[in-house]
Amino acid sequence: MISETFAQSAARLAGLAGAMLGWRPDDFWAATPAELATILQVFSDDAPDGVPAARSDLSALMEQFPDG
Repeated sequence: MISETFAQSAARLAGLAGAMLGWRPDDFWAATPAELATILQVFSDDAPDGVPAARSDLSALMEQFPDG
């Protein structure tokens, strides 16, 4: 049986992923906890070096790994 705490946390994280990332429920449930944590770290002050990725870095990654 799933604990109430897990269910509440999952609902909160699903809502956060929808609001901040534009994810649909299927996107949320298909992601691993590590993937979600990595993505949400961008919005946190806990980034490893304290500096978010530059737009040029993101553009280079998008060119290397296009979606589709």
